[in-house]
Amino acid sequence: MFFFILFFFILFISAWFGMFLSRKHFILVLISLELLLLVVNCIFVVTSVFYDDFFGQLLGFFLLTIAAGESAIGLSLLVTYYRLRGGISLTLLNLLKS
Repeated sequence: MFFFILFFFILFISAWFGMFLSRKHFILVLISLELLLLVVNCIFVVTSVFYDDFFGQLLGFFLLTIAAGESAIGLSLLVTYYRLRGGISLTLLNLLKS
């Protein structure tokens, strides 16, 4: 179990850095956010199997549904923003505030 947790921790840190180092690219931020949610889901499932408990797998299932809804909303915002502005960049999102 330790090797799984270590592997998922490395993936979590790389996704965390991916979110903050690629702040200008909206698609990379969404991919990093999805990777964060999937890593947390995998940790729930591994610990659930290790402790022979069903609730971790159930929580992982609910987390997957939340991640699917989040990605659908994020991609719909991305398509709408691309149609309005003709490009995708987080630096141009300041134009939406006014």
